Amino acid sequence: MKGRGGDPPPHPGLAGGPVYLDYNATTPVDPRVAEAMLPYLTEFFGNPSSSHPFSQEPRQALAAARAQVAGLIGAGPGEIVFTGSGSEADLLALRGAVLASGRPHPHVITQVTEHPAVLETCRALERLHGARVTVLPVDGHGLVEPTALDTALSEDTVLVSVMAANNETGVLQPIRELASLTHARGALFHCDGAQAVGRIRLDVGDLGVDLLTIVGHKMYAPKGAAALFVRDGVRLEPVVYGGGQEHGLRAGTENAALAVALGTAARLAAADLAAGSPARIAALRDDLHERLTDSLPGRVRLNGPEKNRLPNTLNVSVDGVLGHELLAAAGQIAASTGSACHSGNHTPSPVLTAMGLDETRALGALRLSLGRWTTAEDIETAAAALIRAASAQ
Repeated sequence: MKGRGGDPPPHPGLAGGPVYLDYNATTPVDPRVAEAMLPYLTEFFGNPSSSHPFSQEPRQALAAARAQVAGLIGAGPGEIVFTGSGSEADLLALRGAVLASGRPHPHVITQVTEHPAVLETCRALERLHGARVTVLPVDGHGLVEPTALDTALSEDTVLVSVMAANNETGVLQPIRELASLTHARGALFHCDGAQAVGRIRLDVGDLGVDLLTIVGHKMYAPKGAAALFVRDGVRLEPVVYGGGQEHGLRAGTENAALAVALGTAARLAAADLAAGSPARIAALRDDLHERLTDSLPGRVRLNGPEKNRLPNTLNVSVDGVLGHELLAAAGQIAASTGSACHSGNHTPSPVLTAMGLDETRALGALRLSLGRWTTAEDIETAAAALIRAASAQ
């Protein structure tokens, strides 16, 4: 079923509200995902690990969901570990690799614009396990230079962790090249794919990654549904000890409903990718950018690269106005800014600051992220509201 112009039917959670342009923060649960998981909250309640008939349907559903998630990224079903969040998957990857290495002074490399789930785990590994952590800089587009990684690698390096796509600017890191350099020195490569999986084509074999984080609420599944790809043969210390579920890496009775939700979301994402959804969304994003630049000449500045980014992400600063003030004045848009608010004081985004943007430009930034239910009418409404608000400044 499709809505007008090939768009999906309207989402009930978006009806009557402002134009939603914050898909990088979270996505609405697709009604098809909710429908698929519902029987596993009601009818099929059995423990998948039990041996009686009530366990059969949940156990089969878990296996099917694992295969669906694996299929989206070119993995094998046995390489998928379900987790409760992307942050947990990052923790399992980083802590798991460091502790399993057995090295007395393990070395971990990451980069400055990673998600806090990675950066804070690295700090904990330093504090609690004696790890040495190198945090690589990024250039003006937010990219890690492969030569910087090559220089930082050492014989003690256990793991390198670099995200596929940044959540603020959408910049796509050169993962294939970074992973190749990492493997040449005998280390493992982890990639946080939270923003990229389901939005662009990703194949773990092509990328050469050993570990990949997958997050359900970034691809129209509920919060609390996530997974970690663990390449066959990679050893990790468990994140939860107990009954041996999830290949012994994450004990606890499996949540069949959330697994089914993630599997269904993965299946729908694969269909969207095959149908050319990234091109449709990129066209809407570029239309929004063009409307802003045409109506606010000389004032709109793109943060991050023009080409090498997610198709759904537009991060811009508008000269002469702060991002949070612009969104408040626009009123008809739900989006994010390039700043964080602490007790009324706004501070620039660490991501934009690491890219070398000055404070004024960083505080003026807007992150406008599109998704499955974004329409041409939404773009027209959002652009008009932002242009009116900025013109009044």
